[in-house]
This record gives sequence, C-alpha cells and structure tokens, in this order.
Amino acid sequence: MTDRYAVIGHPISHSKSPQIHTAFAQATGQSLTYTAIEAPLDGFAATVEAFRREGGRGVNVTLPFKLQARELATHPSEAARLAGAANALKFEGDRILGENFDGIGLVNDLQVNLGRSLKGRRVLLLGAGGATRGALLPIAQQGPALLAVANRSADKAHALRTDFAAHAALQSGGYADLAGEAFDVVINATSAGLAGEALPLPAGLFAPGALAYDMVYGKGLTPFLRQAREAGVQTLADGVGMLVEQAAEAFLWWRGVRPSTKQVIAALTVPLA
Repeated sequence: MTDRYAVIGHPISHSKSPQIHTAFAQATGQSLTYTAIEAPLDGFAATVEAFRREGGRGVNVTLPFKLQARELATHPSEAARLAGAANALKFEGDRILGENFDGIGLVNDLQVNLGRSLKGRRVLLLGAGGATRGALLPIAQQGPALLAVANRSADKAHALRTDFAAHAALQSGGYADLAGEAFDVVINATSAGLAGEALPLPAGLFAPGALAYDMVYGKGLTPFLRQAREAGVQTLADGVGMLVEQAAEAFLWWRGVRPSTKQVIAALTVPLA
C-alpha cells in the first residue's frame, strides 16, 4: 500500500502542504499520498486517531491544533516540549512522536535561502506566542550576539525569558523598551499583519543592512514589512521559505530523505509589492 500522510487543521482549504509534499515525493521518488483534513474544533484527537487506524503514517498539524498535538504526543521532542506545541506527528506502533519544525524551518530559510547568518548578530523576535516559542531555541543555537523578545504585554515576554533561561539568555520587554536599540534581524512573529495592523515600533529599530522578516506568507507587503521599507530596510522577506523548509524537515523525519526546496519556494513566492 502507498504510505499515507496528511495535514490537519481548521480551516484547511488554504493549506499549501499537499502541494509541497506532493512535489517533494515526486522529486525524491517516494511513494506516498498526502491530503488535507479539516478536523472539527472539538475533534482533533479523534481525527488523528481515525487517520492512524486507517493506516496513516504521520501528519502535519496547523492552526488551531498545535498545542493539542503536543499534548497528544506520547514522545515529544525537546523542541516540541519547549514550544508547548507540535506541528508534526509520526506514528510508530503505540507511540506518537511529536516534533516542532517551525523554528528550524525559519533558521534554514534565514541562513541558507536568504544568506543571513545569525551568528554574532543582534536578533529580535516580535511577539511572545507560539510562533516565537517555536523559534527561540533553534535561533539561540546559532550563537547570536543578542536574542531579544518584545511583546505588547511585556509580562508575556518576560515569562518567555524565564521559561527558556536554561537554554538561552534572552532580553525581554515591551515595544517601548526597544527605544535606542538596533537589530540586524527583526522577525515579526505576531498575527497583527493578518488584521492589517501596524506595530508600535520605535524609530531606529533596524540597524544598517538589516533584514526584516514576517512569518506571515503570501500576503505581499504586510504592515510590518511596509514599516521596515519605510524605515529604509532593503532586504524584506515573508514566511514562504519557512513554510517550505519546515515541510522539508518533516519529510526527512518521515521518509529519511531531505528534498530540495528551491523550486518549491520559487513556485509559491508572491512578490512583496
């Protein structure tokens, strides 16, 4: 039988994962099918179990189920435990392995695709939610000179600093606390752009030659990226590369072969205009 994989979310019709993993399978000669499954908001665990009983080998998990996926995993990875969320599950007998590849997907996009090494750089993450939690450890492992988290609620940023104290030395605070600071890489991990909202960022936040990165993808020039461009930033990127790179990590985890990502990223890229 052909191995079966899927992405589970609610809603799910917008997901690019079937397109991405089908392209990966064709490029690597892997025999598998990959579909999208919309789970009821109160039925994630049951949906996963039904897919597993039907012979499914693994699933990607998207909003709003990543926290539940971490809870469902009997063997979560360190990345999933620290993030408090899993975006990929693998079924091995009675075991449900949980992983979070969002952070390494981001790091691979920044360093490999965009050519921006994080070692020795000043890096800022905006937001203190699950997206930031998933990104902190992989970024910290690259050896930045400074890793900072800022959030509308400074208390939430401070809580992250405490949670990750054993793994990374974080600077934390509210947006106003960023006054007088400048960063080489600024990553928007908030959902503000989806609502068309700009962030209250102080002037001078972007160092000369800085990269501005928005985890939102396929939306063109988001409010954050527009702010960055108006501040003189020339290197802008959205999260499409992160999406494809985390998918490649999941594919490697499931299949033992890592697909090339360049052509898939190019096919999904929307001009930032």
